Amino acid sequence: MIKFLPILLPLVLAYVMYRFSAWQTGKHLDQASTPLRDPQLAPLLDRMAAALEVPRIAVHVYDVEPVNGLAAPDGRIFLTRGFIDRYRQGIVTAEEIASVIAHELGHVALGHTKRRMIDVTGQNAAFMMIATLLSRFIPIVGVFVASYVTRVLGAGLSRRAEHEADAYASALLVKAGIGTAAQKSLFTKLDRLTGAGGAEVPQWLRSHPKTEVRIAAIEAREKQWGLV
Repeated sequence: MIKFLPILLPLVLAYVMYRFSAWQTGKHLDQASTPLRDPQLAPLLDRMAAALEVPRIAVHVYDVEPVNGLAAPDGRIFLTRGFIDRYRQGIVTAEEIASVIAHELGHVALGHTKRRMIDVTGQNAAFMMIATLLSRFIPIVGVFVASYVTRVLGAGLSRRAEHEADAYASALLVKAGIGTAAQKSLFTKLDRLTGAGGAEVPQWLRSHPKTEVRIAAIEAREKQWGLV
């Protein structure tokens, strides 16, 4: 048992770190969010709920300025106040907001919120092990190398999850009779809305796929489903 301690200890520590982070996140979201109530969005949410055969879809507004949507570790769906502000200013349409909600529902339905616990635990454990090993040979630098390696690993897993959630959202939007046009149009606005249109990030470090790649994937699904 002792000989496995160098492997087990980082895993246990990483798991505890993630659970504490998830608890902290949930507590903060409880304090900083309110239920989303909007007469224009309500019919779209009802249509998606009917397509999913669930009574209703609950969405919360997270009171921060950056434009984003998120699926919390406990499965709840949040849109930031910044996103809702853009919607109420007419910059984003109700259908585009629905496409974001469909995407976050995909993360929940596909188990990404739970899988993230495993991914983050593994990444943290890998960082600890790589940093410990390399620091014996290249002190200080070893920590930076370990950080870069785990960042690349995490970005790849995140991009895969985003593609899967996009595909789920496309299917749900079609089934609900909303269609994929709003999903594509939102992606054309996303970099400007989120402020991500600055310096180019290398593909292997991107947590989200490129906009043109995401739109191309939606169009490929439309052809596959006979929608065009």
